[in-house]
Amino acid sequence: MKKNFLFITVCILSAFLFLLQLNCSPKKTMSNDELIARGKYLVNFGGCNDCHSPKLMTPMGPAVDTTKLLSGYPASQPVLPIDSGLITPGKWVLTNDESLIWAGPWGISFSANITSDSSTGIGAWTLDNFISTMRTGKHLGNGRMILPPMPWDGVGKLTDDDLKAMFTYLQTVPAINNRVPNPVPPNMITGSSKKK
Repeated sequence: MKKNFLFITVCILSAFLFLLQLNCSPKKTMSNDELIARGKYLVNFGGCNDCHSPKLMTPMGPAVDTTKLLSGYPASQPVLPIDSGLITPGKWVLTNDESLIWAGPWGISFSANITSDSSTGIGAWTLDNFISTMRTGKHLGNGRMILPPMPWDGVGKLTDDDLKAMFTYLQTVPAINNRVPNPVPPNMITGSSKKK
């Protein structure tokens, strides 16, 4: 009986010390290249290109236009009329063939330019701006609310290290000067079923 008790005590103590060692081991600091690679992985896995990159139509459907990677809704592209009767609560949410513009009860939202361009993208942002935006759902962490379909609440649950990796990678994406239109509130949508 004493042997069993001693054996169990040694096993528990060994497991405790092993777990303690895991928690106390120094955290490996990623090199800048590792940070960029991790960020690229997260941006691609997270589907950021689905909404932030213009598309080319191919025989297999839309494909990311790599010459306009993550540049958002093209400023030169007109906004087609939207039947505002379709986007009331409980009805439809609409998007275009590139998933760069979305319309719903919140109004019209345009996918942001998240390239490193300092005047129309996020090139002038700080890491704190980026993390705060993802955690609060507010532009630059204190501005207007970020509109659907941006899953800021899910992205905001990533660790600081993962958000830092994403931001570091986005700062390496070639700058594309593309000033995305401002959101359109629901009362400003004009369309075929909007009453005058």
